[in-house]
Amino acid sequence: MIRTRSLRRQLLLGILLPTLLFVGLNTYSLYGQALAALNTAYDRTLLASAKTISEQIDVRGHDEAAELRVIVPYAALEAFEADNQSRMYYRVSNLQGELISGFEELPMWRGRIAQRPPYAALVDFYDTSFRNHPVRVAALLQPVASPEGRGMAVVQVAETLELRHAAALQILWNTLARQALLLALIAAIVVLVVQRATRPVRQLSSSLQARAAGDLSPIAAPAAPRELQPLIDATNAVMLRLSRLLAHQKRFVRDASHQLRTPLAVLKTQVQSALRGDLPPEQALHEIGDTVGRATQLANQMLALAKVEQLRQQGELPVSRLDEVLREVALELSPLIAQGDLDFGIDTEPAPMRAHEWMLRELCRNLLHNAIRHAPPATELAVTLHAEGGDAVLTMADAGPGIDDELAARLFQPFSAGDVRKGSGLGLAICQEIVQALGGSIALTNRRQGARVLGLDAVVRLPLARA
Repeated sequence: MIRTRSLRRQLLLGILLPTLLFVGLNTYSLYGQALAALNTAYDRTLLASAKTISEQIDVRGHDEAAELRVIVPYAALEAFEADNQSRMYYRVSNLQGELISGFEELPMWRGRIAQRPPYAALVDFYDTSFRNHPVRVAALLQPVASPEGRGMAVVQVAETLELRHAAALQILWNTLARQALLLALIAAIVVLVVQRATRPVRQLSSSLQARAAGDLSPIAAPAAPRELQPLIDATNAVMLRLSRLLAHQKRFVRDASHQLRTPLAVLKTQVQSALRGDLPPEQALHEIGDTVGRATQLANQMLALAKVEQLRQQGELPVSRLDEVLREVALELSPLIAQGDLDFGIDTEPAPMRAHEWMLRELCRNLLHNAIRHAPPATELAVTLHAEGGDAVLTMADAGPGIDDELAARLFQPFSAGDVRKGSGLGLAICQEIVQALGGSIALTNRRQGARVLGLDAVVRLPLARA
């Protein structure tokens, strides 16, 4: 079972997933920036602590012989400890690493001062571990001078990271809360907009479901969004084709039931008459055979008429050669031409066109058979096919008496025959259905010389296939 995809779900996922990805990246970026700003602020505190300690250093002697002295009460560092969440440690030593004051187990600084320190001081910030706790250390190289000497002191101040971690976590949670609120707001707006945008689709669906089973009238939705108009137009086109097919089917059933009823009733009467012995057996069989032949021809023509409509719905047609089909049909009907003692002539030019070969064959057979049947014996029958502009013009000209204009227009209607004894009245109707399906035209015109009628021309115009 194929699982149908929801347009609403696709829209929501297509909008919310990229937004969620962007919000996640933005949160990560904001958190990194906030953490960098936080480290900068606390590093300033470490530097301030180191400078406070450096102010307590005294010196005697000069350079390598300098002797440093410092007395730093731990209370001096309490001002830099925030909420007792972190602890601070210090170490004061000379360049050789000899401890002067502070915590002896705090590792001696062995780093390098950057060429461009971040502050106006000879300071280096680095991370290490002290008493099994991660710490951040500021190492300050502080020149010391007094009336009694000068020297260089190394002041190290270390701070545990509890406060930094707590502040960073608080920043992260605050950022996530705001981003989650933003994401929820976006999701609510997207749901509302998608719900509103898909409302015409639901209304259209409800309208179609409320229709009667046989209602194939076009969908009228002038207020539908422009994006839905192609779908509505395509649906209306499908409904129009279905309406035509149903109308054709109804007409076929109606005509079949009406037209076949008469020959079947006649056939039944003839069989009953033959059984009673009203007619000699040979004569009765001949009459039954004639009735069966007319019924067979009628059924074949009605099926051909239905097939034309079926082929009309098959989209793009293949390329076929009308000139070749026309010559093949003329060869097939040559016995009838000879039987009528007709002076037959055919002149064709290449005529490729978009059509099923069956349609062209049925068109040519019906037209030529109709012309042979109505042409007077021992007269001329000319068939020509030539190109004129972008069309192929097929003309079948006989030397008969012609027809009335009113009858010429009526002959293309189904079951309308000029002589009911010679046909069922479906041949020209089939021709017209084929010509209309191929986008052409057909006409019956009297060929005149002044007021005199020289014969009848059946003229068909069909579009040629483009190269």
